[in-house]
Amino acid sequence: MRIRAFYDRREPTISFEFFPPKNDDAEEALFRDVVPALKDLGASFISVTYGAGGGTRERTFRMVHRIIRDFGMQAMAHFTCVSATRANIGEQIDELHRLGIENVLALRGDPPKGQAEFRPVEGGFAYAVDLIRYLKEREQFCIGAACYPEGHVECAVKHLDWDRTAAKVEAGAEFLITQLFYDWSDFLDMEDYLKNKRGLRVPMIPGVLPFQSTEQIKRFTLLCGSKLPGPMRRKLEDYAGDDESVRQYGIEVCTENCRRLLDHGAAGIHFYCLNRTPSVTQIMKNLGLSP
Repeated sequence: MRIRAFYDRREPTISFEFFPPKNDDAEEALFRDVVPALKDLGASFISVTYGAGGGTRERTFRMVHRIIRDFGMQAMAHFTCVSATRANIGEQIDELHRLGIENVLALRGDPPKGQAEFRPVEGGFAYAVDLIRYLKEREQFCIGAACYPEGHVECAVKHLDWDRTAAKVEAGAEFLITQLFYDWSDFLDMEDYLKNKRGLRVPMIPGVLPFQSTEQIKRFTLLCGSKLPGPMRRKLEDYAGDDESVRQYGIEVCTENCRRLLDHGAAGIHFYCLNRTPSVTQIMKNLGLSP
């Protein structure tokens, strides 16, 4: 099933994202514990990330295929431009097709480790919109793309970044998933701009990260250019060193934001679960969405 079709249903589409483990033992633990737990939570689909530099491509594709084959769930592979020529990407498309994977999240990708800024390889793509356009020409995939309620960290003007998001949709993206954010009004501002000024009619899905520690969420938001609202930052500082209190606070914050966004009419929520299930399980229960 193509993921775009999920967002036409009346009930919210709940999806989860995790990253490929570094070794086979950790991968087996993920399939033993995490994937069944997410299935029990009623996940519509799972997305699997693609490591910086493209180093996890083989594992990412294999894991997506296994989720579909062994668990009867839909899954989506991240697909980036990093360290890949047009010919490389063509080969990867053929591999996805062979594995029966028809949903991809098309991204430019982060610079490889040790590289300060993204530089396309000769014969490769510089931007996600170029990758989306190329994938669309193959007509084999349902294509998702990223969007940034506060603007991309590398773009100083958020409205310019939102215009670039519109270009991704015009190139063939069928739904959008946001970067993490904690001020829900930023999502509403972006949605209003894209719908009413750019005329977009694709689903825009909030990405939600339940945090686990103060240092972790400060690092994540710094890397991706998202802000921590003042009262939230002060509370996190008060809890610094008490990870369980921070985790419980993350559940509280994310529950409230999800409730507001769903009441507003968001077609779903995409949880960045970081290969863990306790926090997302509690949030789903709080929202009354757990089966």
